Amino acid sequence: AIPTAVLSTHTGGLGEVVHRDLTDYIAPTLQHYQEINLHFDCVYSGFLLSQAQFEHCDQFFKSYPEALAVVDPVMGDHGKTYRTCTPEIRAEMRELVKRADVITPNLTEARILLQEEYSDVPLTVSEAKKLLLRLSHLGPKYVLITGVEMVNGVLSNLGYDSTRNAFWHVECDYVPVSYPGTGDIFASIIVGSLLSGDSLPIAMERATRFLELAIKTTFSYGTDPRYGVMLEKSLPWLTQKHSLQGYHIL
Repeated sequence: AIPTAVLSTHTGGLGEVVHRDLTDYIAPTLQHYQEINLHFDCVYSGFLLSQAQFEHCDQFFKSYPEALAVVDPVMGDHGKTYRTCTPEIRAEMRELVKRADVITPNLTEARILLQEEYSDVPLTVSEAKKLLLRLSHLGPKYVLITGVEMVNGVLSNLGYDSTRNAFWHVECDYVPVSYPGTGDIFASIIVGSLLSGDSLPIAMERATRFLELAIKTTFSYGTDPRYGVMLEKSLPWLTQKHSLQGYHIL
């Protein structure tokens, strides 16, 4: 893991955050890894703060061309951008996803990448497919969009495999609360599943079911949503064998 910054907390409602920028740490770390001939199965980017960090991230992708390239384009949620998401950051992210094999935006981030206005109007199947296709035209082989409300009232995670021209969706139960960090968890389980040999829809199902469990468990305890999901209580599920058949063709 290459930290790009250290924050005292996340930026969602916990007061003034103490922040330390670690941009200067990134390039020497890559140089060290190259000196010791260290290789990676995956290069996976998340929260990025500046043009310099995007340049360093791009250099990591170039340095490990055989690794699975994953971009979680962290920029906003629920129709709003994060305070750190400047116009420059948006432009840099649109360039970075061109190098990715996999991207995992939520609906807000998907619209930002496509330079389209956000709308919370539920999507038809046709609209969902067109959205996935437009994102794939930016470059990634696999496109996933999380937390999409469909016209049938179902909340779904959507996926597109451009190598097969296959569209997928996994339905998920709605819980009336939002927890920070769930997008990070989803993307991380997708990465682990793909590296373990799962197909895209199986990886989607695994990530969705785990998050569903973690969110429901946390909601049942009534804890402060600002502190995220009770991850530890659900982690054993990931080590167990499951028959995952809840994915469907979109």
